[in-house]
Amino acid sequence: MTDQALRRADDLLTELVEQVETARNLPMSSSCVLPRELVLDLLDELREVLPPEMSEARRVMATRDEIVQQAREDAASARETATAAAEVLMTDARTRADQLVHDAEVRAHELVEAGKAEHARLVSATSVHQAATARAAEIRTEAQEYDQRLRAEADEYRERLVGEAAREAAEVRAEAQRYATKLTADSEDYADRTLAELAETLGRAAATAEQGRVALARRRAPQPGPVDGRTVDARTIAAPAGSIDPWDQPVSA
Repeated sequence: MTDQALRRADDLLTELVEQVETARNLPMSSSCVLPRELVLDLLDELREVLPPEMSEARRVMATRDEIVQQAREDAASARETATAAAEVLMTDARTRADQLVHDAEVRAHELVEAGKAEHARLVSATSVHQAATARAAEIRTEAQEYDQRLRAEADEYRERLVGEAAREAAEVRAEAQRYATKLTADSEDYADRTLAELAETLGRAAATAEQGRVALARRRAPQPGPVDGRTVDARTIAAPAGSIDPWDQPVSA
């Protein structure tokens, strides 16, 4: 709140006090008659010069739960996205591993079939029967060894892909959890700072209002009679010598 706004608020409070002090008393009563429109205008203008932080604080108080809820929803969405991405990675790894195993099986079958064909061709020639039999046995052995080797490599590759996919999924989930925690902490810090600023602003406004009440109480005190032929102000009697009326002092921002 600027010094100009504080001075304007002080002037409005002073005018309100003067309206109360100069108001016409009702007969047989301590009540008084005040000009309603003038007092309402003064109150409206006083409301306009109040610090805008009060309106902002009320808005933040009203939307605090929405801010925190939005942060939680964003965190949940991030976790769901990370989980879905991890599932996709693991599914892709399994698919690739299964494809490799299938390719190995097809290649092994082709080699076995080629060996059988070669064996049949060699066996058809009686002159090379023994050589054909030995060659066919070698081909079958090589095909079986190649098939076993391909199966072992495919299984190893599949396990490696599944392990990498699991690690990536865990990292994605951990990153999503950290992001969710940060969003929640940031939203709570923002609400706390706003509430602290509101408390400070309300404290300053309360101090200003309390000074106005003290000054109003002093001005409304019964006026003393003449002292030594002089009329003494009520504030002079109520306040000790050398003291300063807080109403007459500027209010710090």
